[in-house]
Amino acid sequence: MSTESRPPRPASATASDSDLSSALVAVGKGDAAAFDLLYQATRRALWARADAVLHDPDLSEEVAQEVLAQVWVQASRFDPSQGAAMAWLSAITHRRAVDRVRSVQAERRRDREHQFSNERLLAEVDVDEVVAVRLATEEVRRQLGVLPAVQREAVVLSFFAGRTHVQISEQLGVPLGTVKSRIRDGLLRLAAAVDGMSGGAPSLSPPAAPGSTGR
Repeated sequence: MSTESRPPRPASATASDSDLSSALVAVGKGDAAAFDLLYQATRRALWARADAVLHDPDLSEEVAQEVLAQVWVQASRFDPSQGAAMAWLSAITHRRAVDRVRSVQAERRRDREHQFSNERLLAEVDVDEVVAVRLATEEVRRQLGVLPAVQREAVVLSFFAGRTHVQISEQLGVPLGTVKSRIRDGLLRLAAAVDGMSGGAPSLSPPAAPGSTGR
């Protein structure tokens, strides 16, 4: 049997780079036995390379497995004349580990942004919900007169005309933050007025001082 037709020598944990190169070349030709040898010889080293970036044993194991799966498909791209086999494998592993770090960071950032968005929404809606039912009665509608004009206008547009905060901002030509402040302050003042009518202690902030024109 000629040397060229022989399968690569078994790649052990101490396999030389020459052994790994031969195995990679054989894998590139679809040699499953060579892939098994390559797998056994490199998986621990690839795991360690990934873990140096990820500092997470489970994620590092996933990355090492992904790299070896990629090698099975792309081993034909390896060129022994361009560099050592282990260096080629390590470079692939490093890139995949860095990509995984970025992916995890992006996912965590999206989770934080989603949580922050929900918290802001709840903070804005809380006051709305306190007063929403009360605004349904004609008696409470009459209490709109206690509000400064700018607050009354914003509350009416929001709760009776069904405008969104953005639409109100565009209609009135004022910043979105100003619209939200006017609505919130108006609702707080209405809640205090309604509580005063019912004889209960105000559950929210008291009305603004007389003469206030609102924001």
